[in-house]
Amino acid sequence: MRKIKLFIAMSLDGYIATLDDSLDWLMKVDGEGDNGYGDFMNDIDTVIMGRTTYDWVMNEMNGDYPYKEQVGYVYTHQTRENTAYITYTDEPVQSLGRQLKASKGKDIWIVGGGQLICDFLEAGLVDEMTLTLTPVLLGEGIRLFPEGSYESEWRLTKTETFNQFVNVHYEKK
Repeated sequence: MRKIKLFIAMSLDGYIATLDDSLDWLMKVDGEGDNGYGDFMNDIDTVIMGRTTYDWVMNEMNGDYPYKEQVGYVYTHQTRENTAYITYTDEPVQSLGRQLKASKGKDIWIVGGGQLICDFLEAGLVDEMTLTLTPVLLGEGIRLFPEGSYESEWRLTKTETFNQFVNVHYEKK
């Protein structure tokens, strides 16, 4: 069965972006190579993200969608027309997540944001997490894990250091 995975960078105090959705703080940290991203993506053929994250990515990439090799889903309540690379959906995460996990293919990446990640955690659908710890304290911003009903236990499987970044890998118990 396919796995749903999280691979995301966060500040030491648990934020994934500033209040104005900026990731400038992340780009100031010295990493090494692609910080493990390439190896992670070798096992991914589907990406799921929230609309705010999608809009941010498209703005940063000047409209050039970066995940053309993967099947893409964007969660939104807005009416948008599907593209060659994106299916827009507001289907319950339990339904889409179970359907994708049961289908053939590689693993599935929940790209972000925090609320969508929370929804998948609450549905019990996230199987693995790679958290990239960044040596920055933001003090405020968008939390990786907003409040929710997703209490669960995880097992540490690996740590990797990429200069100033530390990737911490967990599997759900």
